[in-house]
Amino acid sequence: MIDRAGLAAFLRRRRESLQPEDVGVPRGQRRRTAGLRREEVAALCHMSADYYARLERERGPQPSEQMLASIAQGLHLSLDERDHLFRLAGHHPPARGTTSEHISPGMLRVLDRLADTPAEIVTELGETLRQSPLGVALTGDATGYTGPARSRGYRWFTDPAARRSHPPEEHEFLSRMYASGLRELVALRGPGSRAAHLAELLLERCAEFRRLWDRHEIGVRPHDVKRLVHPELGLLELNCQTLLDPRQSHSLFVYTAVPGSESYEKLQLLAVLGAQGLAGAPRGTGPEA
Repeated sequence: MIDRAGLAAFLRRRRESLQPEDVGVPRGQRRRTAGLRREEVAALCHMSADYYARLERERGPQPSEQMLASIAQGLHLSLDERDHLFRLAGHHPPARGTTSEHISPGMLRVLDRLADTPAEIVTELGETLRQSPLGVALTGDATGYTGPARSRGYRWFTDPAARRSHPPEEHEFLSRMYASGLRELVALRGPGSRAAHLAELLLERCAEFRRLWDRHEIGVRPHDVKRLVHPELGLLELNCQTLLDPRQSHSLFVYTAVPGSESYEKLQLLAVLGAQGLAGAPRGTGPEA
């Protein structure tokens, strides 16, 4: 059963404890509200300001599990705080561990400070959970896929558009890398895991994957320099730095170019033009880590 008073009080306290700079929101000159405004939290949670305001006023329908997950992420809740939120709203908390898609507050704070740098947070299956604005401008919005196609490795073998972001001479290597990585993950997570399910789907649907899977190749790691073909800017050569959350197997990938290089100049141009000017629908897998 939903605890409306407890839920409302918890949401208010969490909202008031967050400062604009904690979540990448401009502070502005005239701010009387302690912490974030309701409309700012609503935007972070991808919901209407009226819906969020009703929750803080102990009104409105019982939030769905999907809505609660958005609130937990928008308010930068810890796992313990997320579970508490679900219980207040009358739901069982989602599972923790490697299947969880709840991004840790610390990793979100890092991403929020990378607005001028291509960056993304992905699961161990290559599902993009969040991107920086310049990350969207570089690779397109990769967060809108559903089902198995959320995995960039799955898209690599089933969607020809996924390969357009990489030079043709690298396709064979990337195919080996994806097959190798998935095989390692299946062995780690075991039968019945999401990784095993993806492997089963690809074995059914892709002859190339079957050929590579039969090789039992392990340990094919990404190159130090990632070569990405952007539809307007052409070829970029990028380095990737990785921050890992071992508790949930989430990785934050940050892409940079050598200062003074042609790729560096292209990233500078991309930052000026922004996502609206150069990026639209998802364009494939993006640069691989």
